Amino acid sequence: MAVSVGLFFTPTAAILAQEHPEHPKSKSEHLQKGAEAKQVSTAEISTGIKKHIENETKKSSDGKFHTKYEGKDLALDLIKVHDDRLSSLGGSKYFTCVDMQSTDGTTYDIDFFMAGAPADMKVTDTSVHKVNGKPLYNWKEEGGVWKKVPI
Repeated sequence: MAVSVGLFFTPTAAILAQEHPEHPKSKSEHLQKGAEAKQVSTAEISTGIKKHIENETKKSSDGKFHTKYEGKDLALDLIKVHDDRLSSLGGSKYFTCVDMQSTDGTTYDIDFFMAGAPADMKVTDTSVHKVNGKPLYNWKEEGGVWKKVPI
């Protein structure tokens, strides 16, 4: 339990999950009874990330979602939520990735980690995973723990 709590507070660090070559994947099959009060559906995870992006877009003066990449502020529009990549990681933590596009036409695949109840998920970490389909890092599972590894 102490390790799980420590991992939760380590930015862009390890994520407990099954093996998956591109993104962390659900470990829901490995959750013990009582580990999560309610199993969260992928539809709820999808709604959570869409709500986050919508709220951030409404806050911005240009109507775009903003994130940092290589010291630059990216102004982006949502293209697609990868519903096939949505994962409940256990302990009220979730993973998803989305495709977004900048005004110059560049497509960014962005990984999001969220935590909290389905109706009140908060994004805890965001990172640009791919630029125009080219990965910047991969995920590697080491002893049941997921870590980002450079390409």
